[in-house]
Amino acid sequence: MRTFFVIVFTFLLSLSNSKAEERKPNIVYIMTDDQRWDTFGCYGRPEFQTTNIDKLAKEGVIFDNVYYAVGICAPSRATVMTGRYFASHRSGFTYPFDRYINKEDFDNTYPAILKNAGYRTGFIGKFGIYTDVREVKTENYFDYYAVGRNFIPKDDTVLTHIFRAERDPKERTLKKGDAMIHFLDKQPKDKPFCLSVSFDAVKNDKDADMYGPHTAIFENETMSVPKNWVEGFNEEMPEVVQKYARGYRLHKRTFTPALYQKVARRFATQGYTVDQQVARLMKKLKEMKVLDNTIIIYTSDNGRFHGSHGLFDKALLYDDAMKAPFIIYDGRLPKRKRGYRESALISFTDIAPTIISMAKLDIPKSMQGRDITNILNKTQDLSTWRDYVFMENLFIEEMFTARIKKLKNLEEVNAEMIKANRSYRSRGVRNTKYKYFVYYEQNPMIEELYDISKDPDEMHNIANDPSYQKVLLELRAKTEELYQKHKK
Repeated sequence: MRTFFVIVFTFLLSLSNSKAEERKPNIVYIMTDDQRWDTFGCYGRPEFQTTNIDKLAKEGVIFDNVYYAVGICAPSRATVMTGRYFASHRSGFTYPFDRYINKEDFDNTYPAILKNAGYRTGFIGKFGIYTDVREVKTENYFDYYAVGRNFIPKDDTVLTHIFRAERDPKERTLKKGDAMIHFLDKQPKDKPFCLSVSFDAVKNDKDADMYGPHTAIFENETMSVPKNWVEGFNEEMPEVVQKYARGYRLHKRTFTPALYQKVARRFATQGYTVDQQVARLMKKLKEMKVLDNTIIIYTSDNGRFHGSHGLFDKALLYDDAMKAPFIIYDGRLPKRKRGYRESALISFTDIAPTIISMAKLDIPKSMQGRDITNILNKTQDLSTWRDYVFMENLFIEEMFTARIKKLKNLEEVNAEMIKANRSYRSRGVRNTKYKYFVYYEQNPMIEELYDISKDPDEMHNIANDPSYQKVLLELRAKTEELYQKHKK
């Protein structure tokens, strides 16, 4: 009889373990807008007061070498969804890189794949991807959707109240936080969920974007200044950047020490408001008793210069715009396997395949990024991991203006711009030692090379230094190799 009970107990235990293995994790993907990588306590600047995000990093994994494939919002967001490089999906702001994401593309995004596998999917905030609205029907991909005044379910009175027109616009981040909590309030107990929360913050710094109670926190704060911040115009920048890049002109907003402090405080205010929503999320997941089966990913869509290099905007291929804050918290793991920093080179194309892998699903062949779950569980042989990340800038203000003006001869405008040497489109590569990029439509082409190990702030272009010519040739060839590989 005793043997019988042992057999039964063993069987039940194995059955329980089998069900535990089949249990799908919940996934929360948080993306801010224009939040520079080093504006967090966990990345070395405590005056930004990101207490809850820092705690998330301390209890999870904080990545030190994650890079955007493209450093501006719409194409970067398309890269996250599709797991493809800009050279491949070509969905951006300006001709000839202004292709819409169609149904076939969107069917191979992480929300679509997870929904088809039985996940409850949600999206809140700034969608920011150009889709073919005739084909990509939101209701086919999301069970819950709150973007602007478009809601799923359409008759959800709580969402209608959260985003009511008369609500103070300074509460834009709080609105997304409220919608996030509402999604979780409606979550069935027998279904996994994948929720993407896309905050408008910390983009823009108008009075209308500043949540009053949090503005006061930073009124008298002295913000640290990046070493590569430049007062006034930076005449060492390539001439094409000085003449035509939007970010060079917009540096007037961070032109002086006083102006820099004003802008930095405002970005800190918005980051603090986002940080409070992270606290709300963690509290809610604990109350639901699902935190131990939930993965949280925190990042932004691109960086921002804040006056570094004498620039204000984004998109150009310096680390200030191209390096990403990236934190993964996995509640399933014991604490001894969390709480560390990871130095492996990660591309933003890796996010979608990783989310799909975390959900224990097959990654579609269309995705060009790599699954980083083996890096997270420390089983990855790093000698077979990538040595370079590939990055592009295809945003040209002149072509953006032509699109806004609805000019019909965009092909001619683009060709004339290139012929007249006004294009600053660029592509390049980075490893842990060097950064290289080329303004490839310039004639003659303009190259920049930095020894990151000696010059982490990219202040000294060594492309013309004879002692670095071998490195220059190697990285020039690697850039072309990866471009040819990824544009397919």
